[in-house]
Amino acid sequence: MSANGFLKYLCLSFVFMGSAYINSALAEGRCPPGQYPIGDQGVGGCAPIPGAGRSAPDENPGHWVKTWGAVAGSMNGDAGASTGHQAKASAEQQAIERCGHWGATDCKVLYTYYNQCYASIRTGRPDNGTMFNAGATKEQALERATQDCRNSGSQECTFVHSDCTKPFFQEG
Repeated sequence: MSANGFLKYLCLSFVFMGSAYINSALAEGRCPPGQYPIGDQGVGGCAPIPGAGRSAPDENPGHWVKTWGAVAGSMNGDAGASTGHQAKASAEQQAIERCGHWGATDCKVLYTYYNQCYASIRTGRPDNGTMFNAGATKEQALERATQDCRNSGSQECTFVHSDCTKPFFQEG
């Protein structure tokens, strides 16, 4: 083989290898990176390659934060309530402050709850004046507190107050 023939052979080899390389590079066809061709020659389209381009899930997507509520009362009947606190102590402190707002100096925490609703019922009995209970809704809490009042033997069960404290989602 002459030098001229060898050069032609070498050039053809490069052209052939180059076209093979280009065809492999076009494996995704007419579609952008991360997608593959679908359909036939008449109608075509592109679809995402499964798993391609997905970002990793957030390492810290967030969490639910519980919230507290409290009820405080005094011997003279003054009362105060709080709801929506992230700390039990904070809910109790605000309930005591609200009870004291009416002038009582002997306010103490009577009931605490978190991530739910509560209801209070006055029994009409001097030995067990107010009953508390909790539930997923105000209605459920009231039903439970009323049942507790009836079970105590009281003939008088009067609704006093109800409220709810719900958890909230804090982004990571």
